[in-house]
Amino acid sequence: MEPRHGATYAQILALAQATDDAGFDAFFRSDHLLGVDPHDPSYRPTDCWTTLAGLARDTSRIRLGSLVTAATFRRPGLLATIVATVDEMSGGRVELGIGTGWFEREHDAFGIPFPPLGERFDRLAEQLEVITGLWRTEPGTDKGFSFTGEHYRVEDSRTPPRMTHRPHPPIIVGGSGPKRTPAIAAKFADEFNGALTDDLRASFARFDRACERIGRDPAGARHSAVLPVACATTPAEVQRRAAVMGSEFMRRHAAIGSPALVADRVDDLRKAGADTVYFHIYDIEDLDHVALLGAEVLREMGDHR
Repeated sequence: MEPRHGATYAQILALAQATDDAGFDAFFRSDHLLGVDPHDPSYRPTDCWTTLAGLARDTSRIRLGSLVTAATFRRPGLLATIVATVDEMSGGRVELGIGTGWFEREHDAFGIPFPPLGERFDRLAEQLEVITGLWRTEPGTDKGFSFTGEHYRVEDSRTPPRMTHRPHPPIIVGGSGPKRTPAIAAKFADEFNGALTDDLRASFARFDRACERIGRDPAGARHSAVLPVACATTPAEVQRRAAVMGSEFMRRHAAIGSPALVADRVDDLRKAGADTVYFHIYDIEDLDHVALLGAEVLREMGDHR
């Protein structure tokens, strides 16, 4: 879910419940404070993890997560605790997607520092060191978790966040970067997301090579892709749903057409190496769209789901 004009919690909950009713496995939301048009006066920002906490109590089956949390928004110890709290509230259904952050105007609008790209990658790596370090520390040990980096420092934390999901919530890292993104994902991620790219197979191959360089079996990680969708049974409805997509970039990578076409695009992603696909939705009030995707596309996919 990436609402074009923002959303109230009631709208987010309705979409999550529609996702559950349609038979999908998970509901993920973006972590943004501005929308497609940063000057849209109608945009209604919501905090990603606050709404996920609400969904943790108001849903019972689907997994919940972020695609993706910006590492610039929250300090790592706090984020580790927030995610662990939502994980406990959900009964162990939470996943953490995390990235460097990219939307400079969004940071300016809310007074959040936005370092250069190289520093953001450094901060992301340190964040994951802290988050995973805290999550893997057993409470009550004689020596707590400590970390000293260039940007973050943790000293002797003996009361780490308590995890419900064992050993900890899955971590998702992704992007199309050729070097640092796959290297960070290989070290920390349970899932690599190939992002929107013209060559998903090459993106996965870079991640797999990064895993092999550190002695990790890449087959042990999920390989996922994002697919913007505008699906309908009539041309007019297809075009209406395509018109609300965020940008020409999104439309270029989208599946726009019938349920059979969307299912074929999912199968193409599977052949490129994806075992998990996220449908990207902008019009969050179009619950019939979600119902159609569940009823028709999942049926078309059959055993490929």
